[in-house]
Amino acid sequence: MSKISGVIIAFNEEQYISKCLESLQGVVDEIVVIDSFSTDQTVKICEKYGARVIQRAFIGFTDQKNFASEQAQFDYVLSLDADEALSDELRDSILKLKPTLSAEGYSFNILNHYCGQWIHHSNWYPGTKTRLFNKNKAYWYSPTNIHETIKLTNPSSLVKLKGDLLHWAYDSYTEHHRKNDTYTTLAAVNYVKNNGKEISIFKVVINPFWKFFKNYFFKKGFLDGFQGFVICSMAGYSTFLKYIKIIELQKKEGNQ
Repeated sequence: MSKISGVIIAFNEEQYISKCLESLQGVVDEIVVIDSFSTDQTVKICEKYGARVIQRAFIGFTDQKNFASEQAQFDYVLSLDADEALSDELRDSILKLKPTLSAEGYSFNILNHYCGQWIHHSNWYPGTKTRLFNKNKAYWYSPTNIHETIKLTNPSSLVKLKGDLLHWAYDSYTEHHRKNDTYTTLAAVNYVKNNGKEISIFKVVINPFWKFFKNYFFKKGFLDGFQGFVICSMAGYSTFLKYIKIIELQKKEGNQ
């Protein structure tokens, strides 16, 4: 039977990391946590679950996750964020597959928890991600430094598993807004850095509205109730925010 290393990167994750660690019990054969010098109870909680904790300064998500994979004892790595946990169905899928692991990577859907509610629509579900992979044939990659993803040497070797990866995304609208501000700044900087074209007023006016309309109606965000409305509104606002930040940066460059 193949063995699996569970790897997690963490910093002050005492709120959710117990759920993450608990879901890995009986599924993985070791747990490795790369901690960025947490000041809360994160390390104690990890040690309680028998995890091997390695302290390392945080440089970036891609770098930290690749380092975590390198510390794994076994070839197959199950990489989770500290605010994620395996659903019962996903646990069963991995356990059934474990004796015959052979693909370069395995993907599954992510089900997000938003301000007290699981979100099943709003262009948030299903959000398929590759999190179980052979570390000798895959690595973390992020061309924009915003959202890292797994890159396989042979993408056709990817297998989809049943079950959801549970993700506690945001506890408050304030937290969501703060993250949007950070991500849109990074997106704008990357756009300008890569010599992106000027943004037309048409895009600034129409695209945010279209983003909301598509997610709320075509992606059935209305079925997620008020939270769906908020998520879709935030998506439209993020599009608007990214565009005006791009315009601002391009004007600054033009004045230099």
